Amino acid sequence: MMYQSSKKILVIEDDNVTRNLYLKGLKAKGFDTIGADNGLAGIQEAQEQIPDLIICDIMMPDMDGYTVLTALRQNPLTAIIPLIFLTGSSTKADLRRAMELGADDYLTKPSTLDELLRAIASRLQKQANLQYWCTVQLEKLSKSVFANDNTTAIAENANVGEAFYREDSDRATIIFPCIPQLKEVFDFIEAHYHQGITLCDVAEAVGYSPAYLTNRVARQTGETVNSWIVKRRMAGARFLLQNNNQTIEKIAKALGYQDVSHFSRQFRQHHGLPPQAWRKEHQVVSEKELKVFETVTQ
Repeated sequence: MMYQSSKKILVIEDDNVTRNLYLKGLKAKGFDTIGADNGLAGIQEAQEQIPDLIICDIMMPDMDGYTVLTALRQNPLTAIIPLIFLTGSSTKADLRRAMELGADDYLTKPSTLDELLRAIASRLQKQANLQYWCTVQLEKLSKSVFANDNTTAIAENANVGEAFYREDSDRATIIFPCIPQLKEVFDFIEAHYHQGITLCDVAEAVGYSPAYLTNRVARQTGETVNSWIVKRRMAGARFLLQNNNQTIEKIAKALGYQDVSHFSRQFRQHHGLPPQAWRKEHQVVSEKELKVFETVTQ
């Protein structure tokens, strides 16, 4: 099978025989290939060539694969490139370390070319799916900006460059950044933010420890998981306060808060005003208009 898109694969492997075997096999399957015989050279090639995927041995002299992966993930140019580890070790500790550092897959030696190709195909497909998702979100952003003059009011305090994540009553709410590697995290928060979820719930859902997930999200967004949960709830709070006449207590419960005082304190911390005062300044439909509407429709 030839790969029409000529995906570029970087192989970082200190063993010449193994490296050349993989390079030759991948080239025969239609890939553009790059080889590096040590970790430092691999990092340099990754930064210069920006490959579509990296295959990296773990046990190498001078700089091991873990160090290579850490360096790649810290550089914005290479942070989201899928990486598959190759190693002669198959212990759970090694596997867990690889995953916690952000590896995308893990193959034990000896691995056949077919096994490697299946792993590559799987990672590239997932990367393509995530890129498509980001494209869709950005298209929604562009359409919403031109279609809705009220977007600015709903999106206040949002970070520049964040993607429109969902729409409430035709109003786009800017919430989560478009980071493919964190899509599962943000999807879970979006689906469950109104259920009183915590960091531990999110970590369990995506298969990471709370400590590792906290570090990973903070490293890529500058925010904690809990702060993203709160941001989503605050966006929901603004919409509900602007567009209906429910009590503050009902709104708090609808957003997953068990204690209305906790909700009010958190809202004030984020907006400088308690919910009721903020509502008076921002409500789209006045209380009088709501009462008239309710009377007519009863």
